[in-house]
Amino acid sequence: MAEIQIEFDVPAEMRDGTVLRADVYRPGGTGPWPVLLTRLPYGKQSPMVALILDPVAAAKRGFMVVIQDTRGRFASEGEWEPWTYEENDGYDTVRWAAALPGSNGSVGMIGGSYFGNTQWMAALSKPPELKAIAPLITWSDPDDGLWARGGAIELGITVPWSLMQGADTLMRRHRTDLEGLVSGVTGLVQNLDGLASGGYGELPAGRFPAFARHDLPELGYERSRREPEWARSCRVAGRHDEVDLPTFQVGGWYDIFTQGTLDNFAAMRRAGRSATLVMGPWTHTNWRNVVGDVNFGFAANSDFMGMRGRLTDMQFDWFQRTIGDGEALEPDTGQVLLFVMGINQWREETEWPLSRAVDTDFHLRADGRLTLERPSTAEQPEEFTYDPMDPVPTTGGALLMADEFRPGPLDQAVVEARDDVLVFTTEPLAEDTEVTGRVRAVLFASTDGPSTDWVARLCDVDEHGVSRNVADGIVRVRAATPGEAAEHVVDLWSTSIVFRAGHRIRVQVTSSNFPRWDRNLNTGEPEETATTARVARQQIFHDPDRPSCIVLPVVAAR
Repeated sequence: MAEIQIEFDVPAEMRDGTVLRADVYRPGGTGPWPVLLTRLPYGKQSPMVALILDPVAAAKRGFMVVIQDTRGRFASEGEWEPWTYEENDGYDTVRWAAALPGSNGSVGMIGGSYFGNTQWMAALSKPPELKAIAPLITWSDPDDGLWARGGAIELGITVPWSLMQGADTLMRRHRTDLEGLVSGVTGLVQNLDGLASGGYGELPAGRFPAFARHDLPELGYERSRREPEWARSCRVAGRHDEVDLPTFQVGGWYDIFTQGTLDNFAAMRRAGRSATLVMGPWTHTNWRNVVGDVNFGFAANSDFMGMRGRLTDMQFDWFQRTIGDGEALEPDTGQVLLFVMGINQWREETEWPLSRAVDTDFHLRADGRLTLERPSTAEQPEEFTYDPMDPVPTTGGALLMADEFRPGPLDQAVVEARDDVLVFTTEPLAEDTEVTGRVRAVLFASTDGPSTDWVARLCDVDEHGVSRNVADGIVRVRAATPGEAAEHVVDLWSTSIVFRAGHRIRVQVTSSNFPRWDRNLNTGEPEETATTARVARQQIFHDPDRPSCIVLPVVAAR
């Protein structure tokens, strides 16, 4: 460790003259070394950096490490605008990093979430020295997990993320005004602390008042609605064939970007690129073995990986093959490593999605049943009342929110006791049933207003009757015909779980999951202006002509 050399705040000038700064870690000796680069807005020495890229460990493995503050953040110059500059700045930074003393001219990028997306943006800009990227827990389409989901706003992440990034913005703005700084930061902290006790409920949700109060850039939902073309600044979907690089992608079944990770991998494989995928039972920030209420076993821990060793070492090995000697080496064709929940085992595959998975309809039936048999006779629809001022509370799931809202699999007893949550359950399973792949609910439903939401949740009910969430989704209906039944498809994203013999499969159907997703006020007004709500009367149909169901990708035992 004494041999590792560290330079702090090394300047890099971008094409417009803005100077960004990075910390550079060099191994002992004279090199040259391949470069591992990451670019993030959270501070170069933030603890979250070490969770994904420990620069000392990387340097000991023979990599030169460059960790850069993105534009307008911490030590870097410029104005903070999420996403806007990452493609051009990524290009310029890769070329700069490749020319640093000690570099062998070959650059790989690594990072997660925001700094997973900075890799994709740099790769899309095609700097010649960039040879490989390893994006973790990041999205493909920002309207499918980052800004929105199924047409609803991802309020749970949008509000705290935007406010937390505001601290650095306020310190820059008031650097010579101590009174203004204290006042601004105090108000910001009060808003953050008050989210769970009511702050999330401010209206209008689509033009959130706290952002205007503090004059802060927000995550991007609002700007993307004002400037649709700007959304391209962080959209990967539809552009994968422009990235001619090997990728190593990591995600979690309870991560807020689960489907984005899978979509990025599948698209790169379709484009004929070398791509590796690892999916654990993890959340956005927890890659250990206890997630939510469930201990998935020590094999699930990213430091163990079922005796495969540390995930970070797997990544370093991959980078050694792809950028190790400065040439564009031909890496292995990649692998798929999935953690199958329920049996709590890692399993190696060669593809995603699994071609052997068979979409199987489980039908919603009268008396709260969930059956493989389709309704053959008329059954009365289920009814409930949805009041936006008393929404179903977010309880677990693939989320990233204020700390009071725990992600992962949680006991659903409180949710399922509500009158506005319909529950459909199978009989105890006679044998293990594996579900691996994308899940969707097909709901034939009606509302008495011009707009509403439909939420579906898949749950695993254990032998003691405890129901825990596996996957969920939402779809926003913006132009409903009051009282008229229509077919709505709810995308629950993907999972991999074995429902054990003796367990039961359960589906919840409701109209809210707040504050994860903003409430539909049932008036049809745009989210940017809607502040008044009406109660909606909802119906779910399950008869021969309107067979509501959940479609599960069932994998037969080998």
